[in-house]
Amino acid sequence: MMKNKVAVFRKEHFNAAHRLNNPNWSEEKNAEIFGKCNNPNYHGHNYDLTVKVIGYPNEETGYVVDTKVLSKIIKEKVIDRFDHKNLNLDVIEFKVLNPSAENIAMVIYNLLKSEIDPELDLKVILYETERNYVEYPA
Repeated sequence: MMKNKVAVFRKEHFNAAHRLNNPNWSEEKNAEIFGKCNNPNYHGHNYDLTVKVIGYPNEETGYVVDTKVLSKIIKEKVIDRFDHKNLNLDVIEFKVLNPSAENIAMVIYNLLKSEIDPELDLKVILYETERNYVEYPA
């Protein structure tokens, strides 16, 4: 039987606030570049997160990854940490890193990667809005 890789997807959701701001820039430049996303009182998003795991199905289970296990990892590493939080104030990685969708996706990837079998490929797709989303790695 020919073996091909299979992609398994797990979709999750979290709500979080953030502010895009570069402390090295003037207030005017921050407002010009980031617009409403630079609101000093923060603003929120209803994020949709899709985690994609790619690999060969296990011959005994038929699984690339057990989705129950994947769900638990995402909940513990990401949802519990980000949901209903202010990313700038409550999540250590964003104390010095601007919490753009791109950076959030990279942080999520790094939080999950160590928990996923190194034989498997991992991708993170993060929807900040219905129309704006990022994928990491690209």
